[in-house]
Amino acid sequence: MKVFLSGGSGFIAAHVLDILLEHGHTVITSVRSQEKANKIKEAHPNTPASQLEFRIVKDIAQEGAFDEAIKIDGLEAVIHTASPFHFNVTDVKKDLLDPAIIGTTGILKAIKKNAPSVKRVVITSSFASIVNPSKGNSWTEHTYSEEDWNPITEEEAVLNPSNGYRASKTFAEKAAWEFVEKEKPNFTLSTMCPPLVIGPIVHYLNSLDSLNTSNQRTANLMTGKNKSEIPDTGTYIWIDVRDLALAHVKAIELPEAANKRFFITAGYFSNKEIAEIIRKNFPALEKELPAKDVKGGDYPKEGLYKE
Repeated sequence: MKVFLSGGSGFIAAHVLDILLEHGHTVITSVRSQEKANKIKEAHPNTPASQLEFRIVKDIAQEGAFDEAIKIDGLEAVIHTASPFHFNVTDVKKDLLDPAIIGTTGILKAIKKNAPSVKRVVITSSFASIVNPSKGNSWTEHTYSEEDWNPITEEEAVLNPSNGYRASKTFAEKAAWEFVEKEKPNFTLSTMCPPLVIGPIVHYLNSLDSLNTSNQRTANLMTGKNKSEIPDTGTYIWIDVRDLALAHVKAIELPEAANKRFFITAGYFSNKEIAEIIRKNFPALEKELPAKDVKGGDYPKEGLYKE
C-alpha cells in the first residue's frame, strides 16, 4: 500500500516506519524540518527514494497544516502518530491540547478533502484516554478495557501538564470518532491506546536530553539520578514499542481492525523492577543504580487495577 505516516521522526513512528518498509509498503512521512528528513534518509540508506518520501509539516496545530502534504495520488492509508508527549510546558492549551486535537481533526479533514482514495486511518491514542485518574491505581475491582474513557473535563485539563496530557489524548481521540460519525468519510478508523511505551530507540537523537519521556525513567536509573529514592511508577502497565508499531501496521493491513479501538498492553511493571533488571543484566552500572534497599518505585500495597 501507499501509506502516509505523520511525525516520522518520533519514537513510535520510527518503528512504524521500519515495519511499513519491511512489509513492502511505500511510505510518505511528514516531519517538521528538512534536517529531520535527512536523518531518516541516512537511517535507511538501502531504501529507494520511490519507497520513502517526505513532506514538511512545521506545525500540526495550525489549521490546514496537512492540506497540501496529504495530496498524494493513490494514497490508501494514513497512520497519524504526531502528538506531543512531555510535561515541560508553559501553556497547557498551546503546548499539549492544541497540537493533539487540532492535529488529529486537521489531518482527518485534509484526508476527506484532498485524499479521497484513503480507505484506512490509524491514530495513536493512549491509555491516558482510558484511565480514570480520580479512582487511583488501587481500583482493584475494576478491569480496564477499550470500553473505558477518561472522564477528565475541560476545566481539569488546564490545571497542570499531567492533566493536560491525559486530556489531549482523550479529547483528540473522541474528536476523531466524532468526525467519522458525523462526516461519514470514505475511510475507516482504528485507534491505538497503549500505556507506557518503552523499548529501543531507532530514531536519531541529538543527545540523551532529547530522549522520549517514557524512556527517560530508564535513563535516569542508569545515570545515577535516582540513587537516593526511586520515583513513583505512575502508570503500572506497559507495551514494547516494537509490538505497538506492528499493531499500527496490522491495523491498515487487516480488514477486521476497521472501526475499532485497541487497548494494547504487555502487563504490569514497576520502576523498582526496571532497576533490578538493569542490575542483573548490566553489572557495570551498579554504582549508578539505587541500592537494593532504597525506597520507592514499587507496586501499591493496596493492589492495582486490572487490565
